[in-house]
Amino acid sequence: MASAVPAALTVAGSDPCGGAGIQADLRTMSAYRVHGMAALTAVTVQNTSGVAKTLYLRASLVAAQVEAVVGDIRPDAVKTGMLGTAETVEAVAESVRKHGLGVLVVDPVMVATSGDALAESGLVEALKRSLLPLAFMVTPNVHEARALSGVEVDSQATMRDAARAILDLGAARVLVKGGHLSGDAVDILYDGEAFEMFSAPRVSGAKVHGTGCALSAAIASGLARGWPVVDAIARAKAYVTRGIAAALDISRGSALVNHVAAAEALEELS
Repeated sequence: MASAVPAALTVAGSDPCGGAGIQADLRTMSAYRVHGMAALTAVTVQNTSGVAKTLYLRASLVAAQVEAVVGDIRPDAVKTGMLGTAETVEAVAESVRKHGLGVLVVDPVMVATSGDALAESGLVEALKRSLLPLAFMVTPNVHEARALSGVEVDSQATMRDAARAILDLGAARVLVKGGHLSGDAVDILYDGEAFEMFSAPRVSGAKVHGTGCALSAAIASGLARGWPVVDAIARAKAYVTRGIAAALDISRGSALVNHVAAAEALEELS
């Protein structure tokens, strides 16, 4: 019988083109040699050019999936992506509290790379009220950080301001991602005591679909493996940077993260 491996659960939507959502999360977890599990929150009709339609699953069905998984295989880490509705946020938060799922990485997905909305009204307030206080880490990009904090994020200084405001909502750690700003791609971690910067040269070229999903799934996978927080983030950053540099330009819209190349970066850091 094979030895036990770490397990991680993603609670997120489906992307049929495979670039983001649970598909990207499970690819990332596999690259990290973590057993990936998924509770589906939404079925989307999308490709790398945009989102045509979204069907949000009932919150009770999402919660039932989480219950079924956790009752059988306890995850070493959980990440949330596209939750879509306030009701689903509340249901997931209740499951996290009920089962004491302490290593929770919240990627507060609101808008797709294409610019299409991936959430209904009320989501932000539900996140702030119910899920962020349970989060081990929140990983907003600058747009999501603005929505959660009310801070206009346009520099590293305002990234820090936003991180402070989001931490005040109850999260244990906040990683504000600066990929949408100019210059090097700098992400800033705040844990209430100190700031830590994670920088990588910006990769020029086409817009890449699924980077946020891959980063949060990579962080969750590293935490599931027991890596220290800074190491988990640094390796996740290297994973996604390599995946962007070798992005798959096989579609009519955005390019896709190359998870095979990204896995090579992980091996080099081992």
